[in-house]
Amino acid sequence: MSNRMIMGKYINTGSWMHQLDPRAKTIAMLLFMVAVFLVRSSVDLVILAAYSVAVMATTRISFRTYARSLRPLLFLMVFIFVFHVLFDTGGSWYVDLGPVKFYSGGLQKGFLSVSRMVLFVAFTAVLTLTTPPLLLTQALESLMKPLALVGLSPRKITLMLTTSLRFIPTVFEEANKILRAQASRGMDLRDQNVLQKAKLLISLLVPVTVGAIRRASELVDSMEARGYRLHAPRSRFHELTWGWGDTLLVGSTALLIGITQLV
Repeated sequence: MSNRMIMGKYINTGSWMHQLDPRAKTIAMLLFMVAVFLVRSSVDLVILAAYSVAVMATTRISFRTYARSLRPLLFLMVFIFVFHVLFDTGGSWYVDLGPVKFYSGGLQKGFLSVSRMVLFVAFTAVLTLTTPPLLLTQALESLMKPLALVGLSPRKITLMLTTSLRFIPTVFEEANKILRAQASRGMDLRDQNVLQKAKLLISLLVPVTVGAIRRASELVDSMEARGYRLHAPRSRFHELTWGWGDTLLVGSTALLIGITQLV
């Protein structure tokens, strides 16, 4: 199961994108998210798709890997598209199929919503696939330093993010072990109906949650035993440096917003 999981996985290909400052990639992702939400036409979608494909090509990671990152959201994307098609009655024409009518406005909005999700998830995968989790959290802590002015601790937030990212493969591994143990006792999911599978997921959720809480408690004890203190002065093994490539990435993404609004 963990081998099929793409979210949070780092794939080092030594590309130009891997060498960039994680702060620049994070800012570029946020700017791209703004551009995605401002999409108004199919022309905007084509421009954003071309830009995202160009950026993904520079990572030297196969497009199949990016496509796999969309798999967990496939059901949600289908649901959103069908919802718009069935319940949106806008548009200039429609197709009458007896009890069901498909309006052009619903088709257009459904396609636009799904395209936005695909673009956003694919571009976010560029950040996670090309940035080690520790450097990503270090970048987030640097970007969130202004929050200290309002009483929030960036170090606490990034510690929670780091721990959460670290626990993702652990939780998947725990769930996989429980599923294998149940299968060894003769349980076959293929013979279960939808209701039985739902009950199985509930029974699976309890031991996985208990195991995650136990591991979290053990992590706290081990950190305290090693003398970790949240607000103690700390040095950095990796110092973040901003270069011309980082400016190019952020500038091109910001320019993308202007282009899509002028087209």
